[in-house]
Amino acid sequence: MAEGKIEHKLRELGIELPPIFNVPPGMNFLRYVQTGDLLFIAGHGPTGSDGRLAYQGKVGGEVSLEEGYKAARLTGLNLLSTLKEALGDLDRVVKFVKVLGMVNAVEGFGQQPYVINGASDLFVAVFGEEIGKHARSAVGMGGLPNNMPIEIEMIVQVR
Repeated sequence: MAEGKIEHKLRELGIELPPIFNVPPGMNFLRYVQTGDLLFIAGHGPTGSDGRLAYQGKVGGEVSLEEGYKAARLTGLNLLSTLKEALGDLDRVVKFVKVLGMVNAVEGFGQQPYVINGASDLFVAVFGEEIGKHARSAVGMGGLPNNMPIEIEMIVQVR
């Protein structure tokens, strides 16, 4: 099977997608749901290849702005892994429609958009501006599951 355009771009950028992790036992949700040409991907965090959180804590506290950006990028990679699992072929992506980035931040932290750029910049680098640029919300949270610094969910139009 010939390598797709997006797979080639990932290889060109030196990006290897991380392994997929299943929904933890006792959690009553799906990682993704497709309705029509829209694929909804549930919230993902900065899980490393070992299945553990690579970052923990509040951005602006235990996690620096730069580390928050890296955690958002890693979260974006995890989202791309789920996207690939759901579609089989990343070339089926028509448009990144909406990204919701949640940042577990200290009180008064106001740089959530810069943190979530870690994922947004990744999507644009891999898919280009026409497909990868999206509507987005980047919001601060008082806490996230397992004290992870970032959680991101997204909606993607597919063919």
